[in-house]
Amino acid sequence: MGGFEIGTVPFNPDGWGPPETPAALLANHPSNVPFAPFSRSEKLGRIADWTRNYNNPSRGNKNPSDAVFDFTLDDSSAALAADDDSNFRLVDGKPPPRPRFGPKWRFQQQRQLPQRRDEEVEAKKREAEKERARRDRLYNLNRSGANVQRREAAVFKSSVDIQPEWTMLEQIPFSTFSKLSFSVPEPEDLLFGGALEFYDRTYDRVNPKNEKRLERFKNRNFFKITTTDDPVIRRLANEDKATVFATDSILSTLMCAPRSVYSWDIVIQRVGNKLFFDKRDGSQLDLLSVNETSQEPLPEAKEDINSAYSLSVEAAYINQNFSQQVLVRDGNKVAFEEPNPFAAEGEEVASVAYRYRRWKLDDEMYLVARCELQGATDVKGQQAFLTLNALNEFDPKYSGVDWRQKLETQRGAVLATELKNNANKLAKWTAQALLASADMMKLGYVSRVHPRDHFNHVILAVVGYKPREFATQINLNTSNMWGIVKSIVDLCMKLDEGKYVLVKDPSKPQVRIYEVPADAFENDYEEEPLPEEEQVQPLAEEDANAGETLASANNVEEEKIEAES
Repeated sequence: MGGFEIGTVPFNPDGWGPPETPAALLANHPSNVPFAPFSRSEKLGRIADWTRNYNNPSRGNKNPSDAVFDFTLDDSSAALAADDDSNFRLVDGKPPPRPRFGPKWRFQQQRQLPQRRDEEVEAKKREAEKERARRDRLYNLNRSGANVQRREAAVFKSSVDIQPEWTMLEQIPFSTFSKLSFSVPEPEDLLFGGALEFYDRTYDRVNPKNEKRLERFKNRNFFKITTTDDPVIRRLANEDKATVFATDSILSTLMCAPRSVYSWDIVIQRVGNKLFFDKRDGSQLDLLSVNETSQEPLPEAKEDINSAYSLSVEAAYINQNFSQQVLVRDGNKVAFEEPNPFAAEGEEVASVAYRYRRWKLDDEMYLVARCELQGATDVKGQQAFLTLNALNEFDPKYSGVDWRQKLETQRGAVLATELKNNANKLAKWTAQALLASADMMKLGYVSRVHPRDHFNHVILAVVGYKPREFATQINLNTSNMWGIVKSIVDLCMKLDEGKYVLVKDPSKPQVRIYEVPADAFENDYEEEPLPEEEQVQPLAEEDANAGETLASANNVEEEKIEAES
């Protein structure tokens, strides 16, 4: 074998690096070794490239002997280096693990590892999904059908039986009411009667954590006297004080008719040149609707405690007791020039004032209405009058809002839900407050002690509103309200003398006017009460744990709520 001769390494006594090379040595130094100068900012090319196919003439290097070392840093090698760097990948390409409980953890979808796809298993899964979708479709169809039937049973029933001998004269759709407008001047007070107790301001601080038990006022009498039975209105009619006579309850029903869903009726009597708007004995106007404008249907069975009729009776009972409980019962009252026109001597009556007011409809037509106020208070040294009404919660699952949880933190949401479910009732209360020129309307939030106990209730909150501001908030237009009344009055004044009935259609947004016999509604058309064994029976009054022992107390029949109380 030939030996390998190692060249001599000269010593540099002056420092690092090779010494200056004499010219004699430069003659023997190889001069054909390529060298590419570079700086630290430049990118080095590869010295040995073992990946290039030098046998392929299209790669630009046709000499296989050049396949070992490539010391030149030309443009092609730099481009190849950049291309190889862009395609560089690590062997382990998995992303780094993320913390499980990071800020976005609960919003990320959990990824499952791919499972082995078996055709038989997949086919079974598809069949199961189809069967589940079919069951869900049938369930929703049946549920929606049941809801429609239950809603129709609660709503699509006329408030009065239409008799064959009645003659329909007019049919007015609600769409025409929305375009009406009429402005009336400020009314004048003709007479004040009754007496008012003062509002107890401590109820403004009531909240769900500091609730008040709703008391019962069985000894106080409440009067729901219709127009023609009112002795004051008869006296004013004899004195020709007006042409049209009504009560605030009847007027508010007309004014808010486009918001109504349930059927109602008003009896109209044309006597000479005078017009009287009346209600029937036991009319639906004496009760308060509950969830009238809600989309959630109520049970259709009349004896159910959550049926439309049972809730109306319960709401009227709550409203009367609430209007008396929030007053200071110390004997101090605001008395007016005339006593209560409906009370007998020595009879204990509820705190109420009757305000007989007159509005001018045109140069020859005036309207007199009896308006009611329930309380009085002092505001900056001046006397102010109040109307007192109560909203009632019977079961949070129907409204979707639990008052005990939301009243303190989200009172606006609770009111918005009530405006959606009870739009007509709240509008009528606002219209009555405007007719009576009340300075404040107090709304109470009253709930059942337990959802299945319809006899015991608690006051959770009391909130006050100015009637005009509240009317603006619920989009109640005063001009439109009076436009509806004026149009009905003008229509009825064209009728002949006799008796008529205005009925809200039970299934369509419209009202109809029927001509009826003179003896109608006296005794023949009163609704028969349910048999006693079918009537709604309240829970025992002395049951202190009514909510906890409700399951065993469903058959307790000790005391019933009377609609007249």
